[in-house]
Amino acid sequence: MTFLKTILIILLVYYLFKILVKMFAPKIFGYAARKTEEHFKEKFGEFAQQNRDTEEQIGEVIIDKKPSKKSSSSNKVGDYIDFEEVD
Repeated sequence: MTFLKTILIILLVYYLFKILVKMFAPKIFGYAARKTEEHFKEKFGEFAQQNRDTEEQIGEVIIDKKPSKKSSSSNKVGDYIDFEEVD
């Protein structure tokens, strides 16, 4: 008898959980979607503001720094050793 009672309780909890998920899942997902949308709008607003602040005229060339002079390296890196396979 206790085994049957345990099975009934498990089934009751399972179906109650399914009903509650069907009722509250759309609200929870809607809330998460709204929060995500707000987050993206906030980040995009900051990005758009930065772009507006740093806009330059079309065709204008700006050089931030002088290119560094690279010392020419020699082409000879090392000796080539030809290995022969020994039987």
